[in-house]
Amino acid sequence: MGDHDANQRFAAEATNEPEHIARARTHALELGAAPISAVVGAQCAVIAAASQALNIVEIGTGAGVSGLWLLHGSPRATLTTIDSEPEHLSAARRAFADARVPLARARFITGRAAEVLPRMNEASYDIVLVDADPEGVIEYVEHGLRLVRSGGTVLVPRVMAGGGVSDPVRRDPVTSAYRSLIQETQGSPAVIGALSIVGEGLLQLTTVSAD
Repeated sequence: MGDHDANQRFAAEATNEPEHIARARTHALELGAAPISAVVGAQCAVIAAASQALNIVEIGTGAGVSGLWLLHGSPRATLTTIDSEPEHLSAARRAFADARVPLARARFITGRAAEVLPRMNEASYDIVLVDADPEGVIEYVEHGLRLVRSGGTVLVPRVMAGGGVSDPVRRDPVTSAYRSLIQETQGSPAVIGALSIVGEGLLQLTTVSAD
């Protein structure tokens, strides 16, 4: 086992996932709605806590794992979560009820993100998490950057595309989209960007004030 693999394994084993999120993870896997890893979820929770987020948008509900991690970091926040799969949203609702998340703290929207996001108010959210169709990741991130307030953060898990991003031979559309997203945002003066390669990867983009 190389140093990188050993580090990944240590980070995963050292991460403590709350029981209610672990139960949601089990249900997600049974449903086939691949959840973000606990180590990436914990990073999202820290960012939510550090930013004292009160309004969060999640693009891609899955079965509720990522949303629960965000609310774990900022339990006073209101989460708006969007997914085109009613079955996933139903599982997420059960997971949130199991976690005793107040009904007023979660808003579930059934629909395609590309159709829902243009109708949402810009500069109104503290965090936007993008975990939907990877083919549309660049479009969703553009929407996310529009929706967050100045100093707000867009989070993109799975950004390493299963290791494909670092492989120059891989040029399929999804890998190329993630690679372009990382390269373009790291050089943009409009955001402060950081790339974590722990777990499946997490791109963090915090907007910079125009003043």
